Amino acid sequence: MSVMVKESPVSEQEMIAEAEKALADISRVREGVGRIIFGQESVVERALVALLAGGHALLVGVPGLAKTKLVETLGIVLGLDTSRIQFTPDLMPSDILGSEVMEQDDGGRRSFRFIAGPIFAQLLMADEINRASPRTQSALLQAMQEYHVTVAGQRYDLPAPFHVLATQNPLEQEGTYPLPEAQLDRFLMQIDILYPELEAERRILIETTGIEDAKAENVIGSERLKQIQTLIRRMPVPESVVEAILKLVRSARPGQGNAETDKLVAWGPGPRASQALMLCTRARALYDGRLAPSTDDVRALAEPVLQHRMALTFAARAEGTSVRDVVAKLVKEI
Repeated sequence: MSVMVKESPVSEQEMIAEAEKALADISRVREGVGRIIFGQESVVERALVALLAGGHALLVGVPGLAKTKLVETLGIVLGLDTSRIQFTPDLMPSDILGSEVMEQDDGGRRSFRFIAGPIFAQLLMADEINRASPRTQSALLQAMQEYHVTVAGQRYDLPAPFHVLATQNPLEQEGTYPLPEAQLDRFLMQIDILYPELEAERRILIETTGIEDAKAENVIGSERLKQIQTLIRRMPVPESVVEAILKLVRSARPGQGNAETDKLVAWGPGPRASQALMLCTRARALYDGRLAPSTDDVRALAEPVLQHRMALTFAARAEGTSVRDVVAKLVKEI
């Protein structure tokens, strides 16, 4: 049995034909990104899955692991209008959203004109997002959820598609502010970036210290990306995958009859986590060349989708337990 979102009727043959075209385009995108980003296959996969699913992603890692390079490359390969904001402690909300300025015409009449900020892009690179104050971070809340901003009481719609790929330094580093829970929940995934493997780092040394660096090339356009995103929302999902998502997310919440979770988890993921898993499992299946997701996709995406939507109890932290440890235990149960 499969569950499918309500959509205009489409034949199975048409669906398969569309999916095969999408598979070919995604393969070309993967190849295009792979020419620039060496190793880090899991990171590239998760970042692309987040974009294919139509969401935002938070890239977490120490400086120098090509987080910014990855976002730049994705923007070029996917043909998206890209904008970058370097978050600093003195950054103001108007520096992100834009502001109204007063103008006077030749007749002496004065009027206000809105000057759009860098948020008006299809792919916004929020670099070191946790170096700005909570007031400035909150400027992204409405944009990331409702895809428009309000300035001086006036609504301004953002371009479509609209994605935020934010980079974050580990909170232990100096001069960082933790992101509020409401903002973390708006990120489809948190993608942890670790140090590269030996062979990947060897390739980095050889190929990036010469006279010429490889340059990213455009593969598809924003309209094609929107078509693939629509296709992903129409993909059938087996009942077993729906049940696995529900069991996983609900078992991560305290007060649901799971004694281990009650002991370790202070608060858990809401329904938005279930929605994120539903979309991301479909996108991962297509990314992997399959026409329907499986429970393996749920297991593979559990950590990036859930880890930023949970908080541990004091007792769990005192014992040295991490959110990843808790998610790993819950994944084994499904």
